[in-house]
Amino acid sequence: MEIKTLTDLPLNTKGIIKKLNCTGTIRRRLLDLGFIEGTHIIPVLISPSKDPKAFEVRGSLIAIRKEDSDFIDILY
Repeated sequence: MEIKTLTDLPLNTKGIIKKLNCTGTIRRRLLDLGFIEGTHIIPVLISPSKDPKAFEVRGSLIAIRKEDSDFIDILY
């Protein structure tokens, strides 16, 4: 398994959240949305402009911007 950022995870490929590399309100927001270490995550949709991407996290579909997904390390 490799450690990369969530931005690098290919479409429809399962990854596991390893670490959030942020603090403050953005960290709190991501945790509230379910981006918790050890959680499985799959990118399922990409907007026509390539940003944001939608991810399946804990049974929900959540769209986040590239600048936020760069903070999330994943294993895949």
